[in-house]
Parts: sequence; C-alpha cells; structure tokens
Amino acid sequence: MTERAPLALRLAAGAGLAFLHLPLAFIVLYAFSSEEKSYQFPPPSYTTRWFEVVWQRQDIWDAIALSVRVGLIATALALVLGTLAAGALARTRFFGREAVSLLIVLPIALPGIVTGIALRAAFGVAEIPFSFWTIVLGHATFCIVVVHNNAVARLRRTSPSLIEASMDLGADAFQTFRHVVLPNLATALLAGGMLAFALSFDEVIVTTFTAGQQTTLPIWMLTELIRPRQRPVTNVVAIFVMAVTFLPILAAYWLTRDTADVAGAGK
Repeated sequence: MTERAPLALRLAAGAGLAFLHLPLAFIVLYAFSSEEKSYQFPPPSYTTRWFEVVWQRQDIWDAIALSVRVGLIATALALVLGTLAAGALARTRFFGREAVSLLIVLPIALPGIVTGIALRAAFGVAEIPFSFWTIVLGHATFCIVVVHNNAVARLRRTSPSLIEASMDLGADAFQTFRHVVLPNLATALLAGGMLAFALSFDEVIVTTFTAGQQTTLPIWMLTELIRPRQRPVTNVVAIFVMAVTFLPILAAYWLTRDTADVAGAGK
C-alpha cells in the first residue's frame, strides 16, 4: 500500500516544479504575442504570424543547420572516443587510473568560460584558424564526458563472466565486442549520444570562444536578445530549441530508466 505524502511536502514539490517550469510557459506565451517591442503582460493580443516569419528567415535556418551539423559530428566523436576511454578504464587496472578518470570528467566540471578560454588559447598557439571544426572540437570536450560516464557505468554493471564465456566458446575479440559487449552497451550509448547532442545544440559559452564568423542557433538567439527587432521571433525559435533538446533527453531517460536489465548484472 502506497502512503500519501504530507500536504506540506506536496505543496513544496508543486512550488519547486512551478519555479522551474513557469518561465518556460512565458516563452510560449510571448511567442504568440502581437507586441514585438516589449514584454507587456498580459499581451495586448495574440497572433501566429511570428511562426510564419521564422519560417521565412533564412538566417535562422542557416543557424539551425550549423547547430545540427556541429551537434551530430561532436556526438559521433564523443561516441567513439568516450566508449574507448570507458572500455580502457572499466576493464583494466593500472597506475594512475583514478587520476586519468578524473582528467576525463574534468572538462564538464569546469565552468564553460574556463574551457572556452583554454581552447581559444590552444588554437591560437597551434595557429589553427577559427572555423566550423574548432566549434566541433570545443563541443566534443564535454560531449565525450557524457558518453564516457554512461558507458563506464554500464560496463561496470556487466558481468566479466559474459566476456570470458564468449572467449571460451571460441569468439575472437571483435566477435565478443559485437555480440556481447555492444548489445549491453547499446542503450547506454544511445542515451549518452542523445544527451551529448542536446548539450551541443544549445551550447553558448564554449561556442563564443571557438567560433569565427560562424553563428550557431544559440549565438543567433543571444544576438537577437541584445539587439531586439522582433522579440516574439526569438521566443518562437526558443520553442523549437526546447523541443529539439527535450525530446532527446526524454528518450535518454526512457532508455536508461531500467538499468537492472543489463545482462549478467546480478552475477
């Protein structure tokens, strides 16, 4: 029998949810406002014409396309490098292993401005011009951590006896990886990849320090807020960003909510 939480606790939970999500409701509200110069509350009237304006603005589509390309490539790099690092750290013991683990997760623990300054200095020393690829490398620094954390947690829950049994039955290393390790890692990698893409898609600080003349969607939105022309247009784009980032996070949560199903976890 499930006990009901005390009324005070339920009210506190509701207040916490309202504090977190009420600002998002204002974004949706002002996306339909007919007032384009200020955030008047309540809006004088409502319209859907800003969605048509966004649809016809080529600069918005260019920014979205750049953000999607950066996110996909940074996520692909993170899946390869993060998985390899997780495999090395989860299955082997060597001197300095804990220090290496700390260094791998450090980029996501540091403030973004520190990472951005460090990358900008490194690109300057190496005389690498700022371009699409410097943005990708900047985003990959924290995307790798997300994938690594998911993969290493899943590897530690997978019984080593499964790999030993596969090798005893005559499978080579690649066959063992393909038929035993990868199926157990699949949902963790998919969840890590989705989270990495969502983080890359709305990254602002690191992008500011690693981009040249390129304008990703978050940078475009920041510029529009500093020099507003049509405020509701920014809110319409914000709704699009919320959808793009919310769906991968929701899918990642759904895929990892039942980690007890990992093969060999209880052995």
